[in-house]
Amino acid sequence: MKSSRDDALRWLRQAENDLAFARVALREGFHSQACFLSQQVAEKGMKALLYHHGARSVTGHSLAALLVELGDTHPKLSEIAGSLTVLDQYYIPTRYPDALPGSAPFEVFGSTQAEGAIETCGIGRGDGKAGN
Repeated sequence: MKSSRDDALRWLRQAENDLAFARVALREGFHSQACFLSQQVAEKGMKALLYHHGARSVTGHSLAALLVELGDTHPKLSEIAGSLTVLDQYYIPTRYPDALPGSAPFEVFGSTQAEGAIETCGIGRGDGKAGN
């Protein structure tokens, strides 16, 4: 039987790998993809925390909902709740041309949004810096 600890480590490793890829996307100018990957990093990191705290199954993609599930176990996340809400907004519009009127995602999302998204999802690692 798999353990919650094993699940937590697997989710955390994937989040770290996605963060590295988001940084490559930012560096290479793929801003909408960096924004989406940042949402994914935060989601996977939060799921890792839930598994670490003993969850057996974690579903959903909303960072706001995952934050509610975590409760007050991680005050740093509660401090950045507003930034997590911004990351939630990058889940669909950063990927689909029909999610934004008259534009494709790569035409709309820029370096400022990508840098902010990466900074937000990197906070859980303790660095909180887009350039690392």
